[in-house]
Amino acid sequence: MALFSAFRYDGKRVLVVGGASGMGAAVAELVQDAGADVVAMDFAEITLPGAKAIHVNLADKASIDAAIEECGGPVDALFSCAGVADGTPGIEKINFIGHRYLIDRLLENRVLSRGAAIGFISSAAGLGWEANLPELKEYLDITDFDAASTWAKEHNHADYMWSKQAVCAYVAREAMGLLKQGIRINGICPGPTDTPLAQANKDMWLGFGSDYRAHVGVEAATPLEQAYPLVFLCSDAAVGITGVTVITDSGYFSAGVTETFPDATPTVNFLLGRY
Repeated sequence: MALFSAFRYDGKRVLVVGGASGMGAAVAELVQDAGADVVAMDFAEITLPGAKAIHVNLADKASIDAAIEECGGPVDALFSCAGVADGTPGIEKINFIGHRYLIDRLLENRVLSRGAAIGFISSAAGLGWEANLPELKEYLDITDFDAASTWAKEHNHADYMWSKQAVCAYVAREAMGLLKQGIRINGICPGPTDTPLAQANKDMWLGFGSDYRAHVGVEAATPLEQAYPLVFLCSDAAVGITGVTVITDSGYFSAGVTETFPDATPTVNFLLGRY
């Protein structure tokens, strides 16, 4: 076997949740090019030729159950990529609770089994989650779909930032238990990325860190540039990596932490809870 084949997906069945557009669509296209049989789920229409397309509403348990039934098994790699912006009804379900429910059902049904991998998309908005870990653990302990949604609303956490912090904390907390089952879980925290969702929130999302990008001479990431590290993390080449959320923001966060780009430091301190 060629050594580089560990980076490929030949013979693997891959499920991409949120595969209609943006980073999810890039992931679906990339793993298909790497040899995978692709199943893509989304609320929007999926147009990738050769992929099995399944409609799902992550805010609705019944819709998730139906999508899982239609998907069947096995699933060798699951990419949880779907997400919406603040102002969307059910954001706490779509960005986290629905993904977790889907993962739980796939595990219960043994659709995800030994050798499988899970890849999540968080966000730079999820950085600094460690400072909120006690409250995040309280939230993650609520495994019931509707009860978790109620808790988020009652605690004023039905928002984008909290949902992305929950993703980071979930990846870290579940890693050991999943590894006992032979399953790895990782994620990425993208910086500004030129997706349809970002374009719909352009001033805030694509404006974030624009001074840094101008200073170092880079553009906002493309969806494919974010798909590359996520697809790597779920490949056999990353067998020694689990419980990690990789920061894929062109170095903005690191430059703020170390004060090599001082203008980023106040924002980074805010994310880290250093008010």
